[in-house]
Order: sequence, then C-alpha cells, then structure tokens
Amino acid sequence: MPSTLTGDIRVLPAVHSPQLDNERDLLVYLPPGHDTAAARYPVLYMHDGQNLFDSDTAFGGNEWQVDETMEVLSAEGLPAIVVGLPHMGPARIAEYSPFPRRGGRGKAYLRFIVETVKPLIDSTFHTRPERTATGLLGSSMGGLISLYGYFRHPAVFGIVGALSPAFWYGGLALHTYVASTPHPPGRLYLDRGATERGGAKRMYDLLVQNGYRPERDIRFVEEVGGEHTETAWARRLPAALRFLLI
Repeated sequence: MPSTLTGDIRVLPAVHSPQLDNERDLLVYLPPGHDTAAARYPVLYMHDGQNLFDSDTAFGGNEWQVDETMEVLSAEGLPAIVVGLPHMGPARIAEYSPFPRRGGRGKAYLRFIVETVKPLIDSTFHTRPERTATGLLGSSMGGLISLYGYFRHPAVFGIVGALSPAFWYGGLALHTYVASTPHPPGRLYLDRGATERGGAKRMYDLLVQNGYRPERDIRFVEEVGGEHTETAWARRLPAALRFLLI
C-alpha cells in the first residue's frame, strides 16, 4: 500500500523500555505550527501505533486516519499531539492485559508510558504535561489497557477513550477493579458497534453510577452497523476526539 501520511509526523527511533526490556519506535503527530508557535498542546498516547497514520503499515491496509482527523480538528481549534506506540507483535496481548492471564504485562507497559515515554515527549515537544491534558486511547485490548491506565495512574491521565474495548478479557475483571477504585475527575469516552459484545455498556453504567455525568464527563456511543474493525474506529474517532478535547 502507498504511504498515506499527512501533516507533521516525527519518529523517535528505538526507544528502550527498561520496564519491559524491549524497544520500539514512537510515532509522534504534531499539530500545524508546533515548531513556531508559543502554544502548548494536550497529548494523547495511543496504542497499536502501526494502525494510526499510514495504510502502508496498518492492519489490512486500513488505518485510523488519525493524522487527517487531527489536521481537521486543529483547524477547528482543537489541536493536540498524538503519540503512537506500536505494539510488539506476539507480545501485544500480554502488554495490553493488566491481569495475570497470558502474560499480564499491562502494568509494566503503563509504567513504560508514565516513566519513560511521557518524560521524553514532555522534554522534546511543546506539551501540556498536566493530567487534564494527558490521555490514553485505544481499541479492543488497547481500549481495555487505556481505561485501566486511567484508574491505575490518576495523577497522570485525565482523559481516556476506549473504542470497542475488550472488557470481556479476563472475565470482566476490569469491572471489578473499577468498582473498587477511587474515581478521579476527567473525560471518558466509550463506544461499541451494535453487533459487538464485551461489557462496554455495563462499564458505562457502572461509571455513571459512580458519579460521572453523561455528556459532561462521560459519553457512550453505540454505532448501528458498527463492527470490530479499524475502519469502524476511524469512522468514530473524530466525534470521540471532539468530546475528549473540548
């Protein structure tokens, strides 16, 4: 597939993770004017980085079109930096699961973001480092680890997006964890396709019961005809980001 990169995307090569004992390139989308403006920007850390920007690297050639979406949002007055963290192939499930099943390296993966990646991004680019301007976002297992990370590191993350989250993984253990954890203020977005299962609506109901206000703090979307695909997530992403970044 030909490259479909749009806008200013930088590569930070071979970033080592002492928490996971591996390394990966980081892909960083910068809003227009980043290098010349005095402004500082919110930062979204997104998983499955291969699928975010370029059809040449995306699963099945279907990318999320994050770069094109952010160019539009920047023009609307909602600029942000997006950091794409590529998954590590066979290690993906283990890194995105905070529970013991099948590796359960999610806690170490989140420490990699918090202790290694975020300080690097904050020292290199024009970021707003405060929690209210720092988010996690992903789909499927990436959605699961995003929401877990929001509650695991409440001093770091105040924004979270979980598209078609695989909350079923681990027998809905995340619901038990969230129910027993303090609920920090923030902005939360959950969605699913109407044909999908996985506990997203149940999680939304749980969060509302614990004080998050619908359409003010939290939004849940069920897309008619939506499927568990990159194409569906690309379609729902612009509205999700408009809610999270306001």
